[in-house]
Amino acid sequence: MKNYLLVCILCLNISLTNAQSKFIKNVTKTVQNATGNSSSGGGTGLTNAEITNGLKEALNVGTNNATGSASKLNGFLNNQLIKIPFPPEVKIVETKARQYGMGSQVDRFVTTMNRAAEEASKQAAPVFINAIKGMSITDGLTILRGGDNAATNFLQNKTTAELTSKFSPIVKTAMNKVELTKYWTPIINGYNRIPGVAKKNPNLDQYVTQRALEGLFKLIAQEETKIRKYPAARISVILKKVFK
Repeated sequence: MKNYLLVCILCLNISLTNAQSKFIKNVTKTVQNATGNSSSGGGTGLTNAEITNGLKEALNVGTNNATGSASKLNGFLNNQLIKIPFPPEVKIVETKARQYGMGSQVDRFVTTMNRAAEEASKQAAPVFINAIKGMSITDGLTILRGGDNAATNFLQNKTTAELTSKFSPIVKTAMNKVELTKYWTPIINGYNRIPGVAKKNPNLDQYVTQRALEGLFKLIAQEETKIRKYPAARISVILKKVFK
């Protein structure tokens, strides 16, 4: 009887030891995944480097699709999400111009601003791609655990200043190509000749650059959401693995 009890106690101890060991392993794995210390990519079955490369590819796909869409004829003008309106800070200029019979000139000016953004977008993809190359593994894990637009937000937060400086000359060249000032000059000169009005002289280069970049980021965000939510948008093996 004593031997039987001894065997039971020994079996119970072994069982508890195995359960404790399993519990400790599970806790360790959970902590590693939560802190990003595991090389397994937080339980995805991929290494952290593979996750980061997958996210870089997602951004490359998103930026290529976004710039391709934006750079088409009417890519900005006919897309209400990104269409560049008459500068809001000088809305009074538009109002007065239309009152004085210059509505067609105003419409042509708005069209030409959007043409400049479309033209500039043709040169934007390489600028975005160079920025994406700087994404670190830590950035990649943060993005993976983020919301639908986490990768786009990363790109925007990390690169807006650099992209603006690089994009500005592209926009300026595009504005010259579409002869933007030819349509703007008579509008602003006509307004400034009105007696008693405060003279206006907005920086169109800065305005079009800012709105063009904002529009591109909105399109990139849409592309990222597609990749995250819709399997059909994951056009490569690594994208299918990262976003499964």
